[in-house]
Amino acid sequence: MLVLTRKVDETILIGDDVKISVLSIDGERVRLGIDAPKSLRIFRMELLKETVSLNRAAVSAPLVLFEIKKNTAIPSANAVPTKETTSGE
Repeated sequence: MLVLTRKVDETILIGDDVKISVLSIDGERVRLGIDAPKSLRIFRMELLKETVSLNRAAVSAPLVLFEIKKNTAIPSANAVPTKETTSGE
């Protein structure tokens, strides 16, 4: 790992087309600006780790299947009431 010290308004160039600039420093928080091609995917590592963890948990969760009984009608929201559905018989 390359470790560099930078001050506000200083920039690091990675390759020919990725620039990382220090925009501001406020206590322990450092604001970085990244200028890179739109085709380059840039992720925050902590969010990527959380997403991977959640995806793994979802894949390992038990699959719940529901049984659909034959000849069981599910009323439609647009169904027109008939004598059979309104008489209560």
